[in-house]
Amino acid sequence: MQTVEHPGRSRRTTLIIILILGALSTVMPLSIDMYLPTFPQIADRLRTSVSEISLSLSSFFIGVSVGQLFYGPLLDRFGRKPPLYAGLAVYVLGSAGCLLSDSLAMLIGFRLVQALGACVAQVASMAMVRDFFPAREGAKVFSLLMLILGVSPLFAPTIGGVVAQTLGWQWVFIVLALVAVGIAVAIFLFLPDGHTGDASISLKPWPILTSFAGICRHPQFYTYALSGAFSLGGIFAYVAGSPILFMNVFHLSPQAYSLVFAGLSIGFIGASQVNIALSRRFGSNNVFKVAIKVQAVVGLVFLIGTAGGWYGLGLTIATLFLFLCCIGFTYPNAAAMALAPFHSEKAGRASALLGFSQVGVGALTSAVVGSFGAHHGLPAIAVIAATSWAGLLALLIGRRRIHKEVHSAHEADTAMI
Repeated sequence: MQTVEHPGRSRRTTLIIILILGALSTVMPLSIDMYLPTFPQIADRLRTSVSEISLSLSSFFIGVSVGQLFYGPLLDRFGRKPPLYAGLAVYVLGSAGCLLSDSLAMLIGFRLVQALGACVAQVASMAMVRDFFPAREGAKVFSLLMLILGVSPLFAPTIGGVVAQTLGWQWVFIVLALVAVGIAVAIFLFLPDGHTGDASISLKPWPILTSFAGICRHPQFYTYALSGAFSLGGIFAYVAGSPILFMNVFHLSPQAYSLVFAGLSIGFIGASQVNIALSRRFGSNNVFKVAIKVQAVVGLVFLIGTAGGWYGLGLTIATLFLFLCCIGFTYPNAAAMALAPFHSEKAGRASALLGFSQVGVGALTSAVVGSFGAHHGLPAIAVIAATSWAGLLALLIGRRRIHKEVHSAHEADTAMI
């Protein structure tokens, strides 16, 4: 793994930081990917349909989206570690409730609780990128985190399927709880302190809302946060619709679906690593601009071809591979550009708003996909196309209001709000 050098810090320490931040970044995708192949088994156990089980994805996304807004101020006020420990404890409790679920409503409810714990890992990992690395290195670090994050789609569905088949689907949530405990121990033993807290930050509702409003008014933030959120929304639609598309439409077995899901994730991972070199040479803003345009074209072609009945399994997989490659470029660059104007004392709240926009759009897209039932894949593909074009439009409109884009730590000093 290529690491990002930082003056005054050893390569080993930098590597440890990236690995732990990467592990934190996997909490949310592991919570999604590990139980995707178990949808049919859970549906049988709870006497419901696969499409209704996908509503537990929507509740998870809603919990992650809303929860991040609470953790952002806490991470800035108390530092990174105490809220992390508290959130991971909530995650373990939510996982315990999921494995004890005997109804769809109970599963949906405890997935919401689980999400309220999981979201702290996402917010904290993004904020600590800003703690430990200068703004100009942001896209590179996010790309390295995606290399670690990308391992989860490669192995998580297969592991989840094997665990569910041998021990029962409830054990998937036991494994997830153990992962959270392991990450908490690693944070305690090996992660250096980043931002240690600022007691002057108020936790009263009005100052928090005022602070959030100030961040949202920054043109560079809202342009890249919204455009990146819509771009990333396509992957949420893909995740929610892929069990329907591959297992119900193309009649793949859970094992075959896991292999296809893992193979497609290679596009996402590979593009994120190519992005390290491209963002260094051309700049995060330029790479993002090209990638979102290509993504919009791919989404439209995918929709037209599927509606016309031109795509079989092979062409569907190939098109999704190209689509996920685009998101491998858009996600790290959008995140880096959105957070670049903010120092550590605001990084938690900025990361929370960024995550809220990303997962909020994801919750909406997954809910739309789930509401159309489990008989055909066209709704998911329509959502994929729509979110891609929404991301492109958000970029084109928002960039007109950015007077000077912030790319480096020095620029962040002068552009800070």
